[in-house]
Amino acid sequence: MEPSTHSLLLPLSLLSLYTISVRAKMKVSYIAVCAVLVLLLAEAHITAAVTCSPTELSSCVGAITSSTPPSKLCCSKIKEQKPCLCQYLKNPNLRKFVNSPNARKVASACGTPIPKC
Repeated sequence: MEPSTHSLLLPLSLLSLYTISVRAKMKVSYIAVCAVLVLLLAEAHITAAVTCSPTELSSCVGAITSSTPPSKLCCSKIKEQKPCLCQYLKNPNLRKFVNSPNARKVASACGTPIPKC
């Protein structure tokens, strides 16, 4: 007794649907992994591109020495120099400037608190 063509089509259809489903899941997983890698590489590139220069924070002097709120430029410079802040804290000439209560307030106001190193 030969199986009918109709009875063979159903298992083949199910197999095709399963194969398409597995391929779609693999494609989504591959895209997700690629997206995560791009984000990680972008973050590493941004961090690596920073040149530590305390003079970059000169736009924050007014806010640190008075009670005026920090400017947008000051906040962007603090965020840019964030990877360098621990280095500045280890420098005895810069520590008192970077670690002052007003400097901490300015950094917090900018959304970039000074790290504990």
